[in-house]
Amino acid sequence: MPTTAVVAITKHGIEIARRIKQKIPEVEIYVPAKHNDSGADIHWFTEQSTQLVGNLFKTCDAIICVFSLGAVIRMIAPHLVDKKSDPAVIVIDDRANHVISALSGHLGGANALARLVASFLKTDPVITTAADVNETIAVDLLGREFGWSIENFENVTMVSALMVNEEPIAVFQGTGERNWWQGPLPKNVTTVEQLEQLKESRFKAYLVISDRIIDDPQILGKSVIYRPKSLVVGIGLHWDTSEETIEFGIRSVFEEKGLSFESIRNIASINRGASVEGLDKFSEKYGIPVELYEKDRLAAVTVPNPSEAVEKFEGTASVSEAATLLSSKGDLIVPKAKFPPNLTVAVSRSRY
Repeated sequence: MPTTAVVAITKHGIEIARRIKQKIPEVEIYVPAKHNDSGADIHWFTEQSTQLVGNLFKTCDAIICVFSLGAVIRMIAPHLVDKKSDPAVIVIDDRANHVISALSGHLGGANALARLVASFLKTDPVITTAADVNETIAVDLLGREFGWSIENFENVTMVSALMVNEEPIAVFQGTGERNWWQGPLPKNVTTVEQLEQLKESRFKAYLVISDRIIDDPQILGKSVIYRPKSLVVGIGLHWDTSEETIEFGIRSVFEEKGLSFESIRNIASINRGASVEGLDKFSEKYGIPVELYEKDRLAAVTVPNPSEAVEKFEGTASVSEAATLLSSKGDLIVPKAKFPPNLTVAVSRSRY
């Protein structure tokens, strides 16, 4: 099924839909068969529009409806789940006077899609989300363009409300990309240098950007915690190192050092010329990419804990430490730790 669908039910709507497809060729257009003009660029559907929109809602990332907002609301209402999974829905009137972001404006991308479509229809986008109209920080979108994840989504609504109501909010950033906001911060937002400063009584909520585990109940209760992809895990292993051994080793290191598993950007290791089954399974299980390096590149990296035994066996004095440093271009924060029978784990943090 298409990622983005355009549904039109009038002749004017068909014209608008085709204008959209000219600018966004990957969209698929759906129009009732009674309007069939033999155009091969359109899916001429025969079922009820309500049924079609319901099916598209379950399979598409975005739906553009060229008919009334009220009708769209009635069609999608039975299928709503939550803001994290519902598709973007935008609504365009029959004369393209307005492009309305109707559902999933932030996480689903409806606001951005509405602005894009409005730009080439030369009309007005209608955006109603409070963060956008107040030109303040969209708490649920912060760092999304960099691949950051939110650890405690249950606090987003509370902190978002405080943000748009201009209550005092503190930001602590320990790592991650720094250009997540352009220009001066909103007047109610203050940056702090130390995590403990968040607990000053003047702050009503916190934005915490860190790859470290946060366990202070006061901070946890008032914060949204963002996990940048700042950590690279270097591993040394054998052909038969199991997925279970790899996961145990990585999780043990992260738990001991207070690091967040969600902040892993990638795994780095030596290129053995063929796949290592355990590593492939671990990578697939968690969607964590793997970067492999030739032994001569690893051998050129200066590491704190070289090994003669590893050099004899692998052709380089270090695998885990050298691989993580080479991949991250950052700083080693966890020297290699050994896990029997044949695994070493090291962690570095990227520089920003």
